[in-house]
Amino acid sequence: MSSVVLLSRHLALKEQASFSLVLDSLAQSAHFLLSEFAFRSSGPVIYLSFETTSKPQYATEFFDCSDASLASVVKFVSNSLKDQKTRALVVVDSLNYIDASDMASFVSSIVSPQASVVACFHKNAPQPQSPGFPGALPLLSYIAQAIFEVAPAKIQDEEDLSSAIQRLEFPIVESLNLPVFKLTLTNRRKSGKALVYQYIVDTNTHEYTVFKPSTEETVEDESLLKDLTTFNLTTSTKQKLAREQVELPFMEAQTELGKYGGAIVYEFEKDDDYDEEDPYEDPF
Repeated sequence: MSSVVLLSRHLALKEQASFSLVLDSLAQSAHFLLSEFAFRSSGPVIYLSFETTSKPQYATEFFDCSDASLASVVKFVSNSLKDQKTRALVVVDSLNYIDASDMASFVSSIVSPQASVVACFHKNAPQPQSPGFPGALPLLSYIAQAIFEVAPAKIQDEEDLSSAIQRLEFPIVESLNLPVFKLTLTNRRKSGKALVYQYIVDTNTHEYTVFKPSTEETVEDESLLKDLTTFNLTTSTKQKLAREQVELPFMEAQTELGKYGGAIVYEFEKDDDYDEEDPYEDPF
């Protein structure tokens, strides 16, 4: 199965992922990815909102969770999933408003065989830390079967952008919060093995392509080393050729002992300086 097909199956709720976690930031919102989930889903969409009172156009049912208890939210989801013949999509716009101690129980309460839960978590939002209890993000990352992390498609300098966003300064030239973005998918198999894929997602045309990072070869510019010191720091062509032809001593497994413990021994060469009569010199 190709990676693009795997992403399409996740978005269409055809993969066995009952709980998917979406990580976004101030640089790239999860709004477009959640809309893509709803576009690919063929069943009803139940929207649980902690941040807005406006019902999205794609939502079949909407529940305002800002003033509601978690028990009432779970009851609403349970009643909405009754007599559902097609697999439903449960969207949670933000899990940041739930305490870390209640996070696992809440997620397990709304997960059911009739629905797939896709919940968003804002990485830039501060989270309280409880002593002796894991934070919300590590806990969610542990229980999620699939993790979707969104980021801008084109970033000139990631460190400068992250530093500017922490100061709530948004560069105008950067491609932030656009419908075309970079997506990192961490897919966990039943065996527990996690595979990571990266895509460029265009929610305007609903097309997905594999992300290919630009490989810029680093060329040695020896002119930068000139006039720095009184001695020569550059390497001549003859020295480079000699460096490439150097053969280092090698290590290999001993034939007999390797069967029992994989012992590693040193293979001596004729140029090695070793005195067999020296009792304090042990090659092993």
